[in-house]
Amino acid sequence: MRKAEGLRRAAATATAVVLVLEALTIAFVNWILGLSVRHQKMSMGGLSTDAMATGSWVGGGLFALFLVGCAVLTARIALRDRMTGRVGRIVLIVCAVVHGVVGALVVGLVGWVAFVVVMVVLALLVGTLVMYAPEDRDRAGAAPAPTREPEGPASGPEQAPPATA
Repeated sequence: MRKAEGLRRAAATATAVVLVLEALTIAFVNWILGLSVRHQKMSMGGLSTDAMATGSWVGGGLFALFLVGCAVLTARIALRDRMTGRVGRIVLIVCAVVHGVVGALVVGLVGWVAFVVVMVVLALLVGTLVMYAPEDRDRAGAAPAPTREPEGPASGPEQAPPATA
């Protein structure tokens, strides 16, 4: 039992660390993109370069904050060795789905190495979700449900005993 708890905590801790590193990477990449748009005076569809740079910075910052929030959730899971509430679980599921979609996009835009990195993060997220499934907690803490014995005969109508002479 202790070995399983240690593995679960290690997976949740690794997930938290990887999510923080990913958040820093996303923030850095979007900061560089915003700077390059601003310095190159790029424009798309008549949109000003300042608006595009600001959009890149705000979008990257919000995504990085989301990833840090998910990292805080997984760190909390690792510290308490139990899953958070329903909302926390939904947030982690959304994070996993986003990583699946990003992985599909990254393979074509960036390459296979980036795809593998995103899939490792996805695997850690799914592993944390599965290892801390609420059913495990319910089974360990709840008493077994009482079984009800059937009343009356098991099958068919009741028959009278045979008559003796």
